[in-house]
Amino acid sequence: MTAFFAALVLIVIKNGLSVTQFHLQRSNAYSMAKMRLRMVKIVKHRQDSQDWRFDVTIIGAGPSGLSLACALGTAGHRAVCLEKAPAAQALHPRPDGRTLALSVRSARILRQTKVWPLMERDCCPIRHIHVADQESPRTLAFRQEDGGGGPFGWIVETQVFQNALLKRARQLTKAGLLEVVYDARIERIEHSIAQAFSAVELQDGRIFLAPLLVAADGRRSHTRDKAGIPVYGWGYRQSAVVCVVRHELPHDNIAVEHFQPGGPFAVLPMADDRARSKGSRGKFFHRSSIVWTETTEAARFLMQMEARRFVAQLQERVRDYLGDIELVGERFSYPLSLQHARRYVEGRLVLVGDAAHGIHPIAGQGFNLGMGDIGDLVDLVSEATSLGLDVAEADALQRYERGRIIDNEAMVVMTDGLVKLFSNAIPPAQALRRFGLGAVDRLPRVRRAFARHASGA
Repeated sequence: MTAFFAALVLIVIKNGLSVTQFHLQRSNAYSMAKMRLRMVKIVKHRQDSQDWRFDVTIIGAGPSGLSLACALGTAGHRAVCLEKAPAAQALHPRPDGRTLALSVRSARILRQTKVWPLMERDCCPIRHIHVADQESPRTLAFRQEDGGGGPFGWIVETQVFQNALLKRARQLTKAGLLEVVYDARIERIEHSIAQAFSAVELQDGRIFLAPLLVAADGRRSHTRDKAGIPVYGWGYRQSAVVCVVRHELPHDNIAVEHFQPGGPFAVLPMADDRARSKGSRGKFFHRSSIVWTETTEAARFLMQMEARRFVAQLQERVRDYLGDIELVGERFSYPLSLQHARRYVEGRLVLVGDAAHGIHPIAGQGFNLGMGDIGDLVDLVSEATSLGLDVAEADALQRYERGRIIDNEAMVVMTDGLVKLFSNAIPPAQALRRFGLGAVDRLPRVRRAFARHASGA
């Protein structure tokens, strides 16, 4: 015993710890050991029960978390989704002005998970893309024939998408393949690969065990930070002012992106307002989503502008191809930045969606990167399960990490480069942009390659 305490003293001296620090570290170690002992007792107590045997625990029930949960459940894997928001808030998502641009691959995954039929009529296909640079008279036009004949993607409101996920989640819950826990206040997380399972303990004492733990809790992921996974990134000193407008003329499924010195101005086609189109409640029933990127100061000015004046400014930007426009609901503003995790895996913990990466909306691919994570991760879980292997086996998770980081890093670099190239009025950059747009327009093979990339097929 004396030798034991002497060794402890040597450790304290060697590491330069104060007595207070030493006691704190010993207390933390004791707490973790106590939790692990409690895990072992629970496993022994429930070894004949199926209640705790989830295949995957997911932290976060936003678009990425619920998309993953629905994909896993549809593939026959039991998942539990832990959401910190109370049910009254999470089950009734409010409009936030945002829309999602779903790629061909994302739509394919959503069809496989049976989410797509629950929202298909509210998804608007993008059949043409028009790109313009500042005051240049040249417009680069992509037709759906350039990308293979099908739509480049689909635009859907975030609120509509979340409601479709919630409906599918209820179906999977009834089938015993999914459990969603709201108001989940996490006390402790254990995800060491040395253990046979990950463990999440809530403040109310409930503990959820699964071989794999997934962080899908957004850009400010508490799970990622607690795991010590570093991120890099920077702000763009830009904000996106987003809103929905109704307009007099049809949009003809054309997505428009007009690059300006302050940032891109995008008009994205949305499904018509069916209620207004059926009756005589007004001539404006065609809808579009506006993503107006400006410097932070200019965006603040737009948000403070009186509504009538804002619509007049918007009409000037949109011009007359949609006819007269009117604002629907509120305006919202979101600061823009880049963020990317240095790694996606830590023990039995995996990052997906915004917890792993967040990019500028200039290419409309942010959510699709997360859907790529989800598709690859579900394939990994299914393959491991079919072979009777540990789903968190190190080599498998490393393959997932390498593949996703390569794909996502390419998009990070591309979008960051586009922001820096297009969000300025420097003459050399203007000349380079116009040369590039002209070259793509003149070379059919290059234009088709860009079109296929835009669709995410």
